[in-house]
Amino acid sequence: MATQSPFSWAAQALPQIAANFQPPAWVVDETLNRLVLFLNHVLMSEPQACQRLARQKGQRIEIVWQAMKLQLQPTAAGLLERAAFEGFDLRLTATQESPLDIVSALARGDKPKVRIEGDVQLAAEINWLIDHVRWDAEEDLARLIGDAPAHTLAQAARKAMEALRSFVAQRAPGTSVGAAA
Repeated sequence: MATQSPFSWAAQALPQIAANFQPPAWVVDETLNRLVLFLNHVLMSEPQACQRLARQKGQRIEIVWQAMKLQLQPTAAGLLERAAFEGFDLRLTATQESPLDIVSALARGDKPKVRIEGDVQLAAEINWLIDHVRWDAEEDLARLIGDAPAHTLAQAARKAMEALRSFVAQRAPGTSVGAAA
């Protein structure tokens, strides 16, 4: 007999709560601004990524998930800026509705499922960026607290992520936490 997790009610209630929750527009706007700043921070650490993105200057990239839409344009410096435009050169639409599904895919090391519309060459460049550009959190942390503590914290975070990936990989969709495999 499979044992049921004491938090199974949360797994059932969370999708309903998430479906009905609408953050204020200013929260969404500021979150998207911070996301663009973070993406640019990561891009600046990779000169080749900036060069590739600079070649796409002025292209219109639209990223859509549920009701949220982020419109970006590469700049001459090879960074991204938020824009407002009609139409698009490339639209990436996340097909997974649940944020938990997206987080689960990312925890497994997979890319979220997306529908791609538009310019194939631009899509290839964005895919190259996704495959080759990584945030070096340890380096950023080292600037704040020093090399040794940053290395120790990063090592602990890597072990925690590996444990999370292992847990997600072992757990089949739709089973409770205590269920036998």
